Amino acid sequence: MKNFLFLLSFAFGILISSAQKAPYVIYNTKGKKVTYKKMLKTLEEKDMILFGELHNNPIAHWLQFELTSDLFLKKPLILGAEMIEADNQNELNAYLAEEIDAKALDTVARLWPNHKTDYAPLVDFAKENELVFVATNVPRRYASMVYKGGFETLDSLSTKEKSWIAPLPITYDPELPGYQNILKMMGDHGSPTLVMAQAIKDATMAHFILENYKENSLFMHYNGAYHSNNYEGILWYLMLERPDLAYGTISTVTQEDVHQLAEENLGIADFIICVDKNMTTTY
Repeated sequence: MKNFLFLLSFAFGILISSAQKAPYVIYNTKGKKVTYKKMLKTLEEKDMILFGELHNNPIAHWLQFELTSDLFLKKPLILGAEMIEADNQNELNAYLAEEIDAKALDTVARLWPNHKTDYAPLVDFAKENELVFVATNVPRRYASMVYKGGFETLDSLSTKEKSWIAPLPITYDPELPGYQNILKMMGDHGSPTLVMAQAIKDATMAHFILENYKENSLFMHYNGAYHSNNYEGILWYLMLERPDLAYGTISTVTQEDVHQLAEENLGIADFIICVDKNMTTTY
């Protein structure tokens, strides 16, 4: 009788579990489901990780924090993010050193509207554990200059201003599929300089990642998924300078059915976090 009750309870548990809708599933690049533990074990062997997020996706932000916390226990970490621009590094450093508080940082730095909910936990993790946190993105005004007039507009910048972008001249391949896809997506609104503006962001983020990387450590970088999908964008620039390093990439996608990775999402990263399309957003 006890065995029967155990089996009945076990079977009921399976039915309940299978009836629940999973909010996300992790896949490898070939579309095979993998556990978080497997992803962690693979990524802890890397030198750099590009965590591609959907900026308003709470699952991605939660996993960023979880992965960062777990990797911290494995090897020395350096953190960096697209969401803070290079010319705000001094202000960020002042916050990390507890010279200013969160309210002051929000006043003196150009933080994203969702910083408090989505990125402050990562910055605070760096502060609490005395980690370097790098503001990697190009100041938006310079990306705007490139969009309006191409790379040559950057030649007019002062030496100090040029220290906040990737070294000039910018290496650039407009034929990369990711850049070509931007033109397709934008249709009549697309232009060669729009793609250049994307490239200056990718090049600058790669530059500051490499400038702050230290051997035998792991650099965890948080960026929009498009900046590293299909092993392009930031990773393309990193590989130009340091093909010897071991890189790991993560992307975030949404699907109506998370139980099988859609064909268009295969191969876009080493690990793909597939989130239910009905998941609430942070903004």
